Amino acid sequence: MAAVDLSTHPGHLARRLQQAHYLLWNTMVSEEITSPQFAVLNALAEEPGLDQRTVGERVGLDRSTIAEVISRLGRRDLLDKVRDPQDGRRFLLRLTEDGARVHRRLVVRTARMNQVFLAPLDPGERTVFLDLIRRVADAAEGLRNPEEPLVGRPS
Repeated sequence: MAAVDLSTHPGHLARRLQQAHYLLWNTMVSEEITSPQFAVLNALAEEPGLDQRTVGERVGLDRSTIAEVISRLGRRDLLDKVRDPQDGRRFLLRLTEDGARVHRRLVVRTARMNQVFLAPLDPGERTVFLDLIRRVADAAEGLRNPEEPLVGRPS
């Protein structure tokens, strides 16, 4: 059997893209704060007081991953958990002063990294590229949420 052309396999290309992102993240943004951790900080900067489940939904992390990310950020004193006064079983999350400071610093660094990451594309191509990968990523959420039908899934 002949080898396949992996340059036509989206998963292979997505993995290569992720490797490039990881390299740029560690060299240009942070070796201490991961991209998923930054996503959580960013979500809480935008909407302080979200609960863990909602933050996970906002940033596309499953339950076990969001729990670990929040635990790590809490241990670094970048976020606080406060009991929800309306539902004592729930905790609401807020950035600490250090968390807000780290977020502000990383926002600048991620903007620079994204410029480098997207440098091979002209502005119009960047818009199309981001739209296309957003659409694929949004559709892929259905793989994790069986309640939501996948595009093209037989009924």
